[in-house]
Amino acid sequence: MANLGSDSLDIKSTTGKLLKGDIAGVVTDVKSSIKRSLTLVGVIIVTIAASIGSGLFVLPSFAASVMGPGIWLAFLLAGIVFLPGALSKSELASAMPVNGGSYVYLERSFGPLIGTISGLGLWASFLLKSAFALIGFSAYMYAVTNYLNIETNSTFVIMSALALITILNILGIKKVKAFQTPILALTTILILVICVIQLFDTNFDFSVPMGAFDVARNEPLAVAEAAALVFVAYAGIYKAGALGGEIKNPQKNLPYGMLISLLLITLLYVIVTFIMMGAIEGEWWLDSSGNPREDPIFAFVDKVTSTEIGIIMALLAFLTMISGALSGLLAASRFLFAMAKDCLLPSSLSETNERFGTPQWSIILTGIAMGICILTLPVKDVAKLASGFQIMVIVALNACVIILRRDVPKYDWYQPTFKSPLYPFVQIFGIIAGTFLVYLMGSKAIIGAVAALVLGIATYKIYGEKNYQPASNNVIESEE
Repeated sequence: MANLGSDSLDIKSTTGKLLKGDIAGVVTDVKSSIKRSLTLVGVIIVTIAASIGSGLFVLPSFAASVMGPGIWLAFLLAGIVFLPGALSKSELASAMPVNGGSYVYLERSFGPLIGTISGLGLWASFLLKSAFALIGFSAYMYAVTNYLNIETNSTFVIMSALALITILNILGIKKVKAFQTPILALTTILILVICVIQLFDTNFDFSVPMGAFDVARNEPLAVAEAAALVFVAYAGIYKAGALGGEIKNPQKNLPYGMLISLLLITLLYVIVTFIMMGAIEGEWWLDSSGNPREDPIFAFVDKVTSTEIGIIMALLAFLTMISGALSGLLAASRFLFAMAKDCLLPSSLSETNERFGTPQWSIILTGIAMGICILTLPVKDVAKLASGFQIMVIVALNACVIILRRDVPKYDWYQPTFKSPLYPFVQIFGIIAGTFLVYLMGSKAIIGAVAALVLGIATYKIYGEKNYQPASNNVIESEE
């Protein structure tokens, strides 16, 4: 692997390859030097844009149904538990600053069996997160159509949106993503302005969100359960690792970009949820049937400002959700594609459309799996399973660093330029805390974890073990 950590050409190394006739190596060096364009600020923007979605627009009401209005503490705890994983991934990314992300790190470190298990787990995690985004999209769209007195069927809307984003992914249309960042920026600014105004309102009750400390003292497991539920809200931080091959000075900008993004995202979640819960009396996050609302931001803005502003927020939210689901399906399908390129899955999943150059069968299979999840699983279970798989990945990455740090010849290639502080205590904390959170999520999350493990082992034993051939050019285009 030639000079993957540099944003400029290593002339000496490249000249040596040229003299040896290593044309492929020269091409790789040139491509690497040309393609690295993301600065530290760019990494932060991309990561934050990938994170803010269902975590802000849907999850607050589900967390509140678990522990009440003190949910800011759950988001804070989730961010703290995520920190060891972010440090571990930063270290791994500095040693392997290439496109691909967590699947590549785990497959390179532990071999094809663990690669198969982690790849399928990541695939399930991202498709579930995208399914959850589509559910949120439907809820916010309903708020708009209801305001306009237009009758809609939520299931029909969700499945139509799923069909649309599946087709768009096959067509290779990615320009929709260009709208995501400005829409997210506008939405976030609008939410923060409304929150700041509410903070100085005479009716704001600080005691309501501060009740989180009472819950933590009397029902600590409720706080931990809520933190586990919202863990998926931080999944977008993985995006930076997936873009390692496009970042200038990745040894520095990758880890700092991930850590700064984690800090900013955590602050945003904590501030917004704190103010949301103190601005309105009662359990406003529940619908008339006592179930968590899937459009808490609309409900909040509608109550503290006006219905018209609430509708504007709903429009921005459902545009964000559909964009997030689009890029999420893209990310999920690429795990199947990468595994098929490594011959861990049938080769048909790596076949690309002759006209559009996209892995159509991986996209279609992912879309079908998303549809099955939406039609068969309760909304809360979709969120739980998505968070559960994300936590499992974090646990695996923490374990990865511990194993790779061992001074043995097998891992002499592992030369990270960024090393996690407080090693191995940070990693051990991340492993224990993550495992505990999965346990708190209940039997369904545990069953999901076991199912992923069994499916991964079975897939490898049936197909991957006899066909495995690592590809040198695997690229996972996006980890949302």
